[in-house]
Amino acid sequence: MNNPPESAGEKIRFQCGQCSQTISVPVASAGKRAKCPHCESIVAIPGPESGTSPVAAVPAMQPAVASAPPAPTMPTAPAAHAGVATETSRLYESIRREIAKVFVGQEELVEGTLIAIFSGGHVLIESVPGLGKTLFVRTMGKILGCDFGRIQFTADLMPSDITGAPVFNMKTSEFDFRPGPVFTQLLLADEINRSPAKTHAALLEIMQEKRVTVDGTTHPLDLPFLVLATQNPLESEGTYSLPEAQLDRFMFKLIADYPSEEQEADILTMHGGQQNLDHTLEEEIQTLTNPEQINRLTRKNSTIRVDPLLINYINKIVRLTRRWPQFYMGASPRAGISLMQAIRTLAAFNGRDYAVPDDVVHVAKSILRHRVILTAEAEVEGQQIDMLLDELIRTIEVPRIK
Repeated sequence: MNNPPESAGEKIRFQCGQCSQTISVPVASAGKRAKCPHCESIVAIPGPESGTSPVAAVPAMQPAVASAPPAPTMPTAPAAHAGVATETSRLYESIRREIAKVFVGQEELVEGTLIAIFSGGHVLIESVPGLGKTLFVRTMGKILGCDFGRIQFTADLMPSDITGAPVFNMKTSEFDFRPGPVFTQLLLADEINRSPAKTHAALLEIMQEKRVTVDGTTHPLDLPFLVLATQNPLESEGTYSLPEAQLDRFMFKLIADYPSEEQEADILTMHGGQQNLDHTLEEEIQTLTNPEQINRLTRKNSTIRVDPLLINYINKIVRLTRRWPQFYMGASPRAGISLMQAIRTLAAFNGRDYAVPDDVVHVAKSILRHRVILTAEAEVEGQQIDMLLDELIRTIEVPRIK
């Protein structure tokens, strides 16, 4: 057992717990740490003995080893950079909880759609039928206080069936413009790839400019305006490939897959009865916001700070897709703009007034996967775009934002 420390004049003497040798230090060092001159262990210096109360010996610490800085790792999710509760973050969480009352799972779809709404973007969903896309959009419309519209795309659908057309008025003997179903705020374009290119062309101005021009007259759409388009990845008969000009106008391409076993059981429990869906949406779902608030928060999100190092990081990712050997065509500058808008909104959802590299990694694949085209060799080899994008992002050094 070590002897208690002794105070002699202005010195404190005590035994090292590692080598049992006596150490003598100035009394001013009491409570601090020092290196044993005999074994070089780091020891804690006890206080001087007072009165008759013994001072217990303090066990020595192990020799200090200089720790190397942690190796850089790939950011995976922005949750580690959560900020304080703000108006945007509170609304985001409330909307997610309200959606969960009638729509189960599909976290990527819910998050990506909300980011697009509060960023002024559009969403392309690739999924098989029966996963509740129409229910999801109707639920979103009720919660957000926005109008909902649906267009079933078919091979004989004409552009005027989307935009509307002039109709002759017998009373005034003039042509009056009759708005088409696109004049809404949340538009579900169901199975969009079943219509030919001339029909898709009607959406180009609508998605980019948020307006419709017919007979030289421009008709603006009410904001917010979101196109939520779906396409079936399995059926190819009677479908048309979307032109690159239209694909590039979608902020996200989201993959909606089958639910897990537990989620599907919840779906059966929730919707397995004979309840009326309109009644369910009317009675169980609350309206949490309105178009005016959404537009205001969208403008507010544009002030989220993006460090110049992060801008350079985004620029490197987008430009590298154009030189990646497995990609025949890379992403356009609009992809970088979408990334900037998305990470600002994602930062706001997490209660931050600044974006971080984790935000970029979190949304990069959803923004880039429909903007790149595989080479013929890569397609023959069966390579997947998402895996190639993961590999591409890992090759770029993650900036350290201070």
